Amino acid sequence: MYLEERKLEELSFFRKLSVHGKKMGIEVLVFTPDDINESKQKIQALYYNTSSGKWQRKWAPFPEWVYDRCRYHGIENYRKITKFRSQYNKKLKYLSHPLTNKWAMHQILSENEDIASHLPATVRYSGSKELIQFLKKHHRIYLKPRSGTGGRGIIRLQITNGSGYLMQGRDQNRHIIPPQRVYEMQIPAKLSGWKLNDRYIVQQGIPLSLKDGRVHDFRMLVQKNGKGEWDITGCAGRVGPRYSVTSNLHGGGTAVPMETLLLLRFEDLTKVEEIKEEAYKLGMNVAQFVEEKFGDQVEMGIDLAVDPKGKVWLLEVNPKPSREVFHKIGEAETYRKAITRPLEYAVWLMKRKKSRREKS
Repeated sequence: MYLEERKLEELSFFRKLSVHGKKMGIEVLVFTPDDINESKQKIQALYYNTSSGKWQRKWAPFPEWVYDRCRYHGIENYRKITKFRSQYNKKLKYLSHPLTNKWAMHQILSENEDIASHLPATVRYSGSKELIQFLKKHHRIYLKPRSGTGGRGIIRLQITNGSGYLMQGRDQNRHIIPPQRVYEMQIPAKLSGWKLNDRYIVQQGIPLSLKDGRVHDFRMLVQKNGKGEWDITGCAGRVGPRYSVTSNLHGGGTAVPMETLLLLRFEDLTKVEEIKEEAYKLGMNVAQFVEEKFGDQVEMGIDLAVDPKGKVWLLEVNPKPSREVFHKIGEAETYRKAITRPLEYAVWLMKRKKSRREKS
């Protein structure tokens, strides 16, 4: 989707895709629903001219495969992309099928015994009374938009050593809401302006604070490789800025190698290896199960937490993950794989289709 002044959010990533795509013999075109000419049944696509180092436009037919990177904000964009998908449903083939909101995803993942044991307790928001009961049971909770991304609109409430509760979070523009102490009777009024209703879920909070008070988690990238098989490309730690309840890089978080962050906390290499093994096994289980439920996928970002005892928790599944975390920790080969694997998978799909056509 275009942002203000027809800017694209991930143009740098698309440039890298284009450069690697040319080396592999496939053309990468970038387009939005606004670039389609319905009468011509063509797209006015952007393509990266590697000779001039500039983006240019040309009329092109619809591509053989679509790598959907559309992140929409606002009801107008939602309607636009919904109409586009419906209108061209039979014409276009996607590398990934769409997933669902956080609540529905939690319900589906709970069906798998191996995954369910890694899920934090989660309920739909149904009022401040039930919220306070849930908070007293788990001592720390997060309120999250069912369909939010990038750490927007998240609130954390936790019981403090003294009287009352500590409330903090991020608003819809990712701005940090400073910590404030509130009493039980104040919670309904404090939440009244957030329009929670059916739009939010309430989730058990996993202890994620480091010694300096900053929160952290881990982003795992699981992708299909050039053989059409799932593989874990990499996993890295993310540490949030001071007073933040989220660790997203877009919100000012810092990237740290997974092993470095785990050793900082557990100081035992054997323990760290056990945690990594558990995390990688969980990541593969999630990718395979989600694909069973929703249809073919090319990749997913899996957000994980590790509690003070070393247990791995599954926080979220992201169908359109960023991969900059690997660039920021200096893992050049992992970052290259993270970019090229969707292209390799697309090539594999094209070759498979050609082979089947020749056989028939």
